[in-house]
Amino acid sequence: MSIEQFEAIGLWLGLGALYFFIVLAIRDVLKKSQAPKMGQFFVWLVLFLSPLVFIVKTIVQYFFE
Repeated sequence: MSIEQFEAIGLWLGLGALYFFIVLAIRDVLKKSQAPKMGQFFVWLVLFLSPLVFIVKTIVQYFFE
């Protein structure tokens, strides 16, 4: 395994772990605040669109190289 592969795997695992903890924190805040369902929907929508953009960017870069 090269250094570049190790860094790429570490990046994805680190971002995945960070994102997991962010999801847990936001879930807890939404549950305690008793936010309306529509507000919760938009919070989760934005939360899950952000990593989707990161994944799409990586895929597009792969095909352009």
